[in-house]
Amino acid sequence: MNADELSTIEQLRHFLDGTHPIAFCVAASKDERYRWVQQSLAKFHYRDLNKPDKGIVMLYLMKVSGYSRAQLKRLLKQYRVTGRVRRQQRTSKGFTRRYTDADIRLLAAMDERHDTPSGPMIKKLCERAVTVFDQAQYQRLANISVAHLYSLRKSTPYGRIRQTFTKTKPRASLIGERRQPQPHGQPGYIRIDSVHQGDLDRQKGVYHINAVDEVTQFEVVITVEKISERYLIPALETLLETFPFIIISFHSDNGSEYINQRVAGLLQKLLIEFTKSRARKTNDNALVESKNGAVVRKVFGHSHIPQRWAPLINAFNRQHLNPYLNYHRPCFFPKTLTDNQGKQRKTYPYESMMTPYDKLKSLPNAKDYLKSGSSFEILDAIAFQISDNEAADQLQKARRLLFNTIHEQVKIRA
Repeated sequence: MNADELSTIEQLRHFLDGTHPIAFCVAASKDERYRWVQQSLAKFHYRDLNKPDKGIVMLYLMKVSGYSRAQLKRLLKQYRVTGRVRRQQRTSKGFTRRYTDADIRLLAAMDERHDTPSGPMIKKLCERAVTVFDQAQYQRLANISVAHLYSLRKSTPYGRIRQTFTKTKPRASLIGERRQPQPHGQPGYIRIDSVHQGDLDRQKGVYHINAVDEVTQFEVVITVEKISERYLIPALETLLETFPFIIISFHSDNGSEYINQRVAGLLQKLLIEFTKSRARKTNDNALVESKNGAVVRKVFGHSHIPQRWAPLINAFNRQHLNPYLNYHRPCFFPKTLTDNQGKQRKTYPYESMMTPYDKLKSLPNAKDYLKSGSSFEILDAIAFQISDNEAADQLQKARRLLFNTIHEQVKIRA
């Protein structure tokens, strides 16, 4: 600002009233503005002025400098005390960044190979990577809070790194006992359900038979072309044989693929009790139904897969999916709390999260539940042959190869 003509308080009053001609020139930087404020205060002998005149000077400085009243009061106080107006630059260091871009890349890679599971599961996998498989690069992620893990998933670096249902018709039948199994902490009580892989042009897709042990969450998935007895009975025999422990109970919903004489005869021959879900008790088979969504649909999706691909998918299940689910994928396990009024409430503490195989080994007298010819030494060789991440990488690679093969053949036929 060109303010050479303003030299008295009276001229300042005329200027503020808008009757005095003056030219403005905005300072290029804050330092220049501060110097101009100091020069103006010295020019008008601010410290010797009375209160009304000091108010005129302040209004003048506000109008020309553009500073607020509060800011100018701070500058005037500084001038009264020190005789100078000096800019005090304050730089804040902020918070120290704990998780680097390398950690975010590790998190994104682990989410990709494990199909973006829940935060607690990723944290458990990072802990296992450090403690079980000595992968030191996951040390910081192993100590991360679950809440902050979700925050990292929303971060910009993470975003730069990383897409027909058939209802079962009820049918009255005397086959199977209508009750809920009571395992009492003993493995061998499996829940079973079917997952249909969609219809296309009136052509049925493959069926996935999903069986989950209630206590250990040991899971076996088998894929068949149809759920008729020609395909289902051999699949159930293979499924029951795949579990490393003795099967005691077989629980299903009321679908006709299981509630029939052939399945009942098979279970009776193997001395396995047969139970089915009760009416209006939707939680009777909730465990396996939740696994249908969290595992089967997440791996195979909802789109139609022709029936002729069942043998190839079944080989994928046997070689990659089932070992990954049972030896490398942590699960939550419930803990039942009873209050003073006798009401029970289930919680899912993070400390109890472990793989189904680890849960099996943690049971009291666990070796007594194993089948003849099986031992934990044999199962340990399978469980620790590769790390969790290597198992997930092999699963993803095999799944891509599987779907590439299916899609290429479908295009050729089309």
